[in-house]
Amino acid sequence: MAHSKNRATDGKITYPPGVKEISDKISKEEMVRRLKMVVKTFMDMDQDSEEEKELYLNLALHLASDFFLKHPDKDVRLLVACCLADIFRIYAPEAPYTSPDKLKDIFMFITRQLKGLEDTKSAQFNRYFYLLENIAWVKSYNICFELEDSNEIFTQLYRTLFQVINNGHNQKVHMHMVDLMSSIVCEGDSVSQELLDTVLVNLVPAHKNLNKQAYDLAKALLKRTAQAIEPYITNFFNQVLMLGKTSVSDLSEHVFDLILELYNIDSHLLLSVLPQLEFKLKSNDNDERLQVVKLLAKMFGAKDSELASQNKPLWQCYLGRFNDIHVPVRLECVKFASHCLMNHPDLAKDLTEYLKVRSHDPEEAIRHDVIVSIVTASKKDLSLVNDHLLNFVRERTLDKRWRVRKEAMMGLAQIYKKYALQAEAGKEASKQISWIKDKLLHIYYQNSIDDRLLVERIFAQYLVPHNLETTERMKCLYYLYATLDGNAVKALNEMWKCQNMLRHHVKDLLDLVKQPKSDSYNKAVFSKVMVITRNLPDPGKTQDFVKKLAQVLEEDEKIRKQLETLVSPSCSCKQAEVCVKEITKKLGSPKQPSNPFLEMVKFLLERIAPVHIDTESISALIKQVNKSIEGTADDEDEGVPTEQAIRAGLELLKVLSFTHPVSFHSAETFESLLGCLKMDDEKVAEAALQIFKNTGNKLEESFPHIKSVLLPVLQHKAKKGPPRQAKYAIHCIHAMFSNRDTHFAQIFEPLHKSLDTDNMEQLITPLTTLGHLAMLAPEQFAAPLKSLVANFIVKDLLMNDRIPGKKTTKLWVPDDEVSPETLAKIQGLKLMVRWLLGVKNNQSKSGNSTLRMLTAILSSDGDLTEQGKMGKPDMSRLRLAAGCAILRLAQEPCYHEIITLEQYQLCALVINDECYQVRQAFAQKLHKGLCRLRLPLEYLAVFTLCAKDPVKERRAHARQCLVKNINLRREYLKQHAAVSEKLISLLPEYVVPYAIHLLVHDPDYVKVQDIEQLKDIKEALWFVLEILMAKNENNSHAFIRKMVENIKQTKDGQCPDDPKINEKLYTVCDVAMNIVISKSTTYSLESPKDPVLPARYFTQPDKNFSNTKNYLPPEMKSFFTPGKPKAANVLGAVNKPLSATGKLQTKLSRMETISNASSNSNPSSPGRSKGRLDSADVDHSENEDISMKSPSETEKPSRGRKRGAAANQDDKGQESKPKRGRKKAANTSTDDVEDQWGEDSSLAEATMEIEDEQNSPPKRGRRGRPPKSAAAKDETPSKGRRGRRKAAPPVDEENEEEQQEEEEEEEDDAGSENMEVKPKGRRGRKPRAEVSEAANDSVESTPQKRRGRPPKSQTAAKKASGGRSRAAANQEEESEEEMDTAQQSEEEEDESIDSSPKVRRKVGRRDRR
Repeated sequence: MAHSKNRATDGKITYPPGVKEISDKISKEEMVRRLKMVVKTFMDMDQDSEEEKELYLNLALHLASDFFLKHPDKDVRLLVACCLADIFRIYAPEAPYTSPDKLKDIFMFITRQLKGLEDTKSAQFNRYFYLLENIAWVKSYNICFELEDSNEIFTQLYRTLFQVINNGHNQKVHMHMVDLMSSIVCEGDSVSQELLDTVLVNLVPAHKNLNKQAYDLAKALLKRTAQAIEPYITNFFNQVLMLGKTSVSDLSEHVFDLILELYNIDSHLLLSVLPQLEFKLKSNDNDERLQVVKLLAKMFGAKDSELASQNKPLWQCYLGRFNDIHVPVRLECVKFASHCLMNHPDLAKDLTEYLKVRSHDPEEAIRHDVIVSIVTASKKDLSLVNDHLLNFVRERTLDKRWRVRKEAMMGLAQIYKKYALQAEAGKEASKQISWIKDKLLHIYYQNSIDDRLLVERIFAQYLVPHNLETTERMKCLYYLYATLDGNAVKALNEMWKCQNMLRHHVKDLLDLVKQPKSDSYNKAVFSKVMVITRNLPDPGKTQDFVKKLAQVLEEDEKIRKQLETLVSPSCSCKQAEVCVKEITKKLGSPKQPSNPFLEMVKFLLERIAPVHIDTESISALIKQVNKSIEGTADDEDEGVPTEQAIRAGLELLKVLSFTHPVSFHSAETFESLLGCLKMDDEKVAEAALQIFKNTGNKLEESFPHIKSVLLPVLQHKAKKGPPRQAKYAIHCIHAMFSNRDTHFAQIFEPLHKSLDTDNMEQLITPLTTLGHLAMLAPEQFAAPLKSLVANFIVKDLLMNDRIPGKKTTKLWVPDDEVSPETLAKIQGLKLMVRWLLGVKNNQSKSGNSTLRMLTAILSSDGDLTEQGKMGKPDMSRLRLAAGCAILRLAQEPCYHEIITLEQYQLCALVINDECYQVRQAFAQKLHKGLCRLRLPLEYLAVFTLCAKDPVKERRAHARQCLVKNINLRREYLKQHAAVSEKLISLLPEYVVPYAIHLLVHDPDYVKVQDIEQLKDIKEALWFVLEILMAKNENNSHAFIRKMVENIKQTKDGQCPDDPKINEKLYTVCDVAMNIVISKSTTYSLESPKDPVLPARYFTQPDKNFSNTKNYLPPEMKSFFTPGKPKAANVLGAVNKPLSATGKLQTKLSRMETISNASSNSNPSSPGRSKGRLDSADVDHSENEDISMKSPSETEKPSRGRKRGAAANQDDKGQESKPKRGRKKAANTSTDDVEDQWGEDSSLAEATMEIEDEQNSPPKRGRRGRPPKSAAAKDETPSKGRRGRRKAAPPVDEENEEEQQEEEEEEEDDAGSENMEVKPKGRRGRKPRAEVSEAANDSVESTPQKRRGRPPKSQTAAKKASGGRSRAAANQEEESEEEMDTAQQSEEEEDESIDSSPKVRRKVGRRDRR
């Protein structure tokens, strides 16, 4: 080497053979040619060629001169760079260049030449690649480690390589670049921040998207150098995250993006960084926490991420952010959940609890995103989500916010379609989500029109997709209907009914627009527009659009024709689609993409278009039913027993026969229905009869061959079929045949002659048939019917007890255990009532006699003969039958006028009957009559007596009935402004005088000034006033106050000369006045109108009499606490199906919707005004009303009234049953009652006059049941304490659906009412201990008479004595329960008396001693 140094110092340059001197004196082309030869020489040399190395040392030095390094020609520079690269290879490890500056210049020169790699199509690309390969293989740049400026060199090299890499490079280029750069990191002493930034900047999303190859290069480099570079990465993040030194790098603002990328590249790069993130998750800076949460969401949610299992403390810390105070943080956590569920099912358990809390978040957006996350995961794979998560979605279908409800409903619908209809995950998955269809249809009970419209859309698109082929669509509908629960079936029926009603409204509008214009025309059109508007979303805005549509229909005949086709009964599904397209196309405008008017029209068309049902569909449905009957259907595969499928199919056809009767007009359909009539299943035959009745109006003309076969079948069923089939057979004949009188006579005569009381079982069907004949053709059989009623029904049937009843302490038994004699008597009572309803006049005074008979049954506790032969269950049935019969008669104006106040009060007491089922069925009949606006307003006051019912769901039901009826009447008055002359019969506030009068004559109200009794009065009044006063519409509080003041200036109309009754009246008025004053701040304003008091109930006020006296004892003042009445929420939330009215299949531990179904709504309880959850008061959570547990449920489980006794407890209290009403006079005998119906005896007529006085309830009412023995009569109790006798638990029974029946034939409107009630627990109740002692003393000193009210438990009685307010408060603190008070459809009357509702309550009865 010494020799070579000497040669170098000589300065003589030796060129390879054939190469002349290379200097600036030659041309560029020549220089290139010579340099290529030099390159070839160096390329062929290796490190072992010592002589050549020495020979060409000066050439190597010469090539590194500035002349070459700064040469303007790129080809020259490239060749020189290749030479230099080979020189570094040949002379390694010692480079021939010793000057640091020269080395720097050389490497910076080589780096610049590497930019030529960018153009892969260049002719010189191979030389550039050779240069890269050479320096990478030799690791030439490692020489620079010793240089002071090494960082600048490396940084420039890295930048150059990241700049030039592109998708044109092959894997070798990529590999050599990684080799070159990794050697610098791995073999160097340190990595500067600048160099690190050069690598990391390629991971930043903005750069990553610009140059994916640079990102891949950086990724490969980091993977290769992970161990070496990790300390420098850790230091960088430590500086930025922990020390906040953002100035150390320009990448500080991208720190979280970098962490994510580095984690995805190699998690080991962040071993020391992740604990710093845990610290950052707890930062006080909201934005910083949000950034960390976003980062970790991606890291935890990544598909192959194991971060949650590897770093559990960080995972737990992250989960804690689900409860972060900052909304965007919680929102980000919730959004992450879907990725986590999809990629890491094992973490679902951890997420469930946190998602549960967030599903009740105060923020709408968070609740919405919880739904989105769960539904997204479910749609990917149902196994990813557990039942709890799906239940969160289920709960949100009742959210306060429409956006959340809509997302939840649509999400469930999509899940159902994918896994149930399309069966993408097999039968198990389908079974898991089978509840969805029921839940979605339950939402139709909601009051919001948006919810209802969405349910209709979901039904048409997801539950039974309308675009399916007809046979497949009907099969889908068939099995859907067969598997729905009872409430969902009612909702679906209601949906079809509403759509059908809207079709009729649109048809009416079309008929109207054809008429000539006039004032009456404008009013009629406006009225119809308003009706249609109420069936569309946002009625305020929609009104103008519907008016515009009416105008369009007037002007555009084509659109009118299309719409007429759409609403015509014969429109097919295919026609409907064409019509909808044509109408929307005609009304749409390309220039106006967002057209609110068109959107409204689409909503309307969507509701009225028959997309599921037409003649072809009904035919397909009938065939499907026939397949099930023949046993060739896929019933078992669909998970439906064949018998259930057939029954459901016929029920479905029955419902459709109401809404689409024309679609049934085909011989094939009627022949199939004839076959169903001959089946053994009674339900199937009943449904077939009803279908014939609804659809057979043209059968006689169009299908005579069907008529000839059908008529004998109907006549046979009317004579000898089951009672319900007999009823429907009569109605079929009435609806279908023109010469019905002849057919009726052929049925009436043999049945009339064959009536025989010796065989009671054979008597029930004839009585049913005769009853319906009496209602449908009263004139045709006038004479025989009157004789039949007077002689057979009254004298032979009702006034004789032939077979002693079973001795039992039970108050109710299932239908199949009721004695035939009792069933016959019930049908006899119904026959009498139907006859009167058919006659519709009281000219023969038969109405008076019938009412006396019915009230005699009530007064005698159901045992009309008082011979003691009847069993308790039979007596309960007859009491219910009598009470319901009076309600039926009261719906006819001519009979309502003759019902005396005493008879009305006795009827009202049935709602307090000791038998739970009697109370339940009577309340439902009462509710139905009131909802149809058929029962007079005074009957609404009867619900006030429910305030004392010991069973929570009965009180809740009564309250919801009040709410529904009050709202219905208010809505009716808004829509019918012209009925102001009928205000006294419609305005809900007018129920107050009736309620006051009813409570004045309450048999429990004995001692005028008794505190305990006054508290009961106050509770009953508050029961109705709370709902009336919830809204102060038109200053109604002042109106109520004025009404009560006016009553106080009158006398009792029933007993005007009885000072005690009048004192009671004024005392009850004072109770009502104090409630109004304590609960209203506007009561003192001027009343909007002067109230009109019912003349039957109150005398005209005496102008000379001014009653300003306060009749309340001073102690009562403490029971009136101020507070605002609770707004009533009448959302009919349906979440759990009920197997029977009043029977709860389950209790919810969480509320799904708020329902102020307060049972003992007590104004004196502090909790009434302070502890209630008013939606206006809940400011910390917008959906607390949907899912919030009452504190009292968990903290104070022992509070509240005790329920009825268990079945195994002693039932002795049942045996000495008190009687209701006044005990009849001694001379009131069975013969007397018979004589009321006699026709031939003048003595009988005289007796009847006497009996009018004796059998009517007394003017001064003792409502209880008087004891049967003189000893009982004379018994005086030593204490007036209310004990509790144990009653047998109500009996479960199968056929609850027959509990109410036959409304469609006997009522003009057969509309079913769907109402779902869910009582809700209360918060914040405080007992009124200070009231307790005084009340106890008061009760003990108050003798009280017995009556037939349901009892309270002894515990409840003590609590009541300690202040009714406290008992009222405690009542509500039990877990929430749901009840179904849905109205049954047309078949709901006959069996209401005979059937036994299913219940689980054990109801005791209250004993007065």
